[in-house]
Amino acid sequence: MKQGCFRVVCLILLLGAVLVPGFSDEFTITSEAFVIESFDGSAAHEWTIAGKTSSYEFTWSVMPSKFSNEGYPKLNTVPAWPQALFGANRQGNDYRVLGILGNFLREGYNWIDVYPVAPNADGEEAPFEIPLPGRVQNLDMWIWGSNYNFYVDAYVRDYQGIVHVLRMGDLSYKGWKNLRVAVPSRIRQAKRILPNYAGLDFVKFRIWTRPNEILGDFYIYLDHFKVLSDTFESFYDGDDLADPDHVQELWSAASN
Repeated sequence: MKQGCFRVVCLILLLGAVLVPGFSDEFTITSEAFVIESFDGSAAHEWTIAGKTSSYEFTWSVMPSKFSNEGYPKLNTVPAWPQALFGANRQGNDYRVLGILGNFLREGYNWIDVYPVAPNADGEEAPFEIPLPGRVQNLDMWIWGSNYNFYVDAYVRDYQGIVHVLRMGDLSYKGWKNLRVAVPSRIRQAKRILPNYAGLDFVKFRIWTRPNEILGDFYIYLDHFKVLSDTFESFYDGDDLADPDHVQELWSAASN
């Protein structure tokens, strides 16, 4: 019996030794916070990891479920902010937040999608999925609630194209609150083959109403959407040849 148990333990250790190196960059210690959207008016968004800067231009749009009242939801940026984050001084600042005014015809599981948009190849505004920096550990955002029995989900897409839904939390509170959700380890952000890094794309937020809530005009405000990410990448001889941008440059130069 003991000999059988010993063999099982040895087998587990052997498998661990084989499998862990292939995904070793998922188990690291370098955590950095990145502000994805401040909602302060700029369409330009950029962040830098290991000297490499990524830059994107996008704005925000909304789409409701079918029982939304005509002309709703309305979207606007308004001069406001969470005092717990930026303080109470209103002089000399340009802080803004994303405001949503919703109204539904009937009670139920209604929803409003809040999602980034950018011009497509034809110059028309289309949904845009934000490539999130690093291997994301947490998503968080400040949300102003007016004690409605609503809740918020975040949608992210992995490198295999699978969309995952992460529950940010309930909105049944008054005023500003920081809502945070951890990205579970079952959502893969690394591959066995090179390049190992396989980050997530942010798709949208979805604000849900519960069936037992009375509906009319309601306001929700969003601010300071950020992620906490692991930015560590292991170095090895020839790691530059696993950088897709660098490889494209090399092959373009060779073709010429």
